[in-house]
Amino acid sequence: MKVLVTGISSRFGHLVAQELLQGDHQVLGVDRRPWPDAPAEVEMFRGDIRKRPVEDVFRTWKPEAVIHMATVTHLARRMRERYRINLGGTRAVVDHCQCYGVKQLLFVGRHTFYGADAESPLYHTEAEPPMAVTTFPELADLVAADLFAGTALWRVPELDTVVLRLAYVLGPARHGTLCSYLRGPRVPTVLGFDPLFQFLHERDAARALRLALEHRLRGVFNVAGPQPIPLSTLIRATGRRNVPVPQPLFHRVTGRFGLPHLPRGAVNHIKYPVVVDDGSFREATGYTPEYDEVQTMESFRVVADPF
Repeated sequence: MKVLVTGISSRFGHLVAQELLQGDHQVLGVDRRPWPDAPAEVEMFRGDIRKRPVEDVFRTWKPEAVIHMATVTHLARRMRERYRINLGGTRAVVDHCQCYGVKQLLFVGRHTFYGADAESPLYHTEAEPPMAVTTFPELADLVAADLFAGTALWRVPELDTVVLRLAYVLGPARHGTLCSYLRGPRVPTVLGFDPLFQFLHERDAARALRLALEHRLRGVFNVAGPQPIPLSTLIRATGRRNVPVPQPLFHRVTGRFGLPHLPRGAVNHIKYPVVVDDGSFREATGYTPEYDEVQTMESFRVVADPF
């Protein structure tokens, strides 16, 4: 299968490309950033997915499937630019898929779509609404992109669209929100709270994307890894020191004293759990994680050990 991957120059994008190549797929990559040591089998194109040169890639190369990962988080861009990239870019990808005969579209979303709140259910199913727009306003652009990608299911019925909402990704590539939160030697938490955290190994995440394509999924699916564990255990097992901070002081100390900067909306996500039910995805693809929670945390600790 000829697969076009947007956002391929990220560390996770590299893993996805490798996974696809191992599955004997032809891989095309689009990114504004270069990938200097890309495998010879990957056909690379540099450009903004909202611009004409990327549309020309669709027109000329006629990909059969697209994996859309070219989204950014609050950690990387300001809000106005995030909306242009996340929502505008997703709209462009859907339009190009419709115009140039793409058969499958896979949008890579995040399980934080569901939001974290004291009254939320412990396990979130795909049918639940996006509470993150109120509990974590900095995620509103990603929620909007997720919802827009989902509208392709009825707007473009000839396109097999699947939205995968992945739990936090963890591993030696140190890619993603959770890795950024755990990057330093000390990790701030909210005093009196120890929520369950759900994550999966980065290689399991890349394999999940390949399985979704090969099984021609259509719809919205949660993707998770091993059992969730308490945040304090995650911090300790990855070789960090837990720094409990009273909530009134939390935003006065984060971003200082060697602690990571966190937006205000992130407080709920380290107070309350966001745990998803991925039973539908496992049933549809036969997916089971190859890395358990101990192996996943160890793979991150060994490479990223700050001491």
